[in-house]
Amino acid sequence: MSVLRRLAKPLQSEGLIRLVDRLLIRARPRTGARNHLLLAPPGRGNIGDQALVEAFVENVDGPVVVLTRSTQDFDVPAALRDRMRVVPLPALVYGSAVGHARDVRALSRELRSARSFSVIGADIMDGAYVLRASVNRAGLAERLARLGWPTRIIGFSWNAAPHERAVAALRRAGDTGVRLYLRDPRSAARARTDGLTVHDSADIVFAATSRDDSIVERLLPDLGDRELALVNASGLVGDRLPAYVRVVQTLRAAGFVVLVVPHVSRHGADDLPLCEALVSAAGEDADVHLVPRLLAPAEIRGLAARAAVTVTGRMHLAVMSLMAGTPPVTVATQGKVEGLMDLFGAPELCVAPGSSFDADLFTAVTTAIDARDELRARILAARDAVTRAARRNVEGLS
Repeated sequence: MSVLRRLAKPLQSEGLIRLVDRLLIRARPRTGARNHLLLAPPGRGNIGDQALVEAFVENVDGPVVVLTRSTQDFDVPAALRDRMRVVPLPALVYGSAVGHARDVRALSRELRSARSFSVIGADIMDGAYVLRASVNRAGLAERLARLGWPTRIIGFSWNAAPHERAVAALRRAGDTGVRLYLRDPRSAARARTDGLTVHDSADIVFAATSRDDSIVERLLPDLGDRELALVNASGLVGDRLPAYVRVVQTLRAAGFVVLVVPHVSRHGADDLPLCEALVSAAGEDADVHLVPRLLAPAEIRGLAARAAVTVTGRMHLAVMSLMAGTPPVTVATQGKVEGLMDLFGAPELCVAPGSSFDADLFTAVTTAIDARDELRARILAARDAVTRAARRNVEGLS
């Protein structure tokens, strides 16, 4: 075994990374600084992550420097080019102490013109995906809060079984002054049970301001006044093609034009193959269509506003449907969807991916079709309050 391989794990240790932060991050806020620093989620092939970053930029004033692993992780929309700049720091969260030290020096240069530091928490703070990345995000926020920076971790979920090291890291961050904004009531209750001091909010995408309605005409020029249903088959829920085929058949029997929409397309969590198979299974049906690529968040919101019903395995397609009052039947993963539906009083729209998934999905879709007008009214009645809660993520920054 080479020396580098033997050192790989020690160089990634939480204690060593924290030591690097203490030694190298020493900048304090300066009067008159204009930039907001935003530590982004992974991105690259994830419409939800793109939507989170865009919504933050849209809702704060002044320039935003987005810290990512790569310049390819996020697109900069034309409307935000004068205020959004992407800075790649590949080892800041995921690297060893050596790469982390290099990127911390680059972060320190960005801090000279910064006035705040924010982390998009999403579903990546509880250690369920990459534990050391969860801990490192919290550690960066803690270090900057200790130096007097206005620091927050915004709009994130908290599952029922977080890793104890992730809990400890966030508890330290919160005790140091980092503001923790939980995006649904169930997550907030779980976090409080785990000893975290949190603020109630909603997913920041609910506060997004851009929408591209022209996408409907570009994708479906012959739609006319027929009802539209969006269907997303998520790569996260495995190969449940027969269940989704039944969903499409049910929607078609009810008279809907069906548009199958991938929401994530990257290694290990790719919706596109399952979406392609779903459209292929529809055979010659001219009213079942595939979007063969990932769309921009504003385009997704345009489609969701035109749709009457959505069926999705991706939470942010549900969020962007709810923004328009469109009821989204949503497959629950990581414990984050149940709390989302609590905000709208619509638990019947949440489907767990268990042994009865196929039957439960069919029941939920049938309910959404039959009660779509009542569900729309219920969602719209709650929407303004949820939007106000989403804006709490950036209170003091806009």
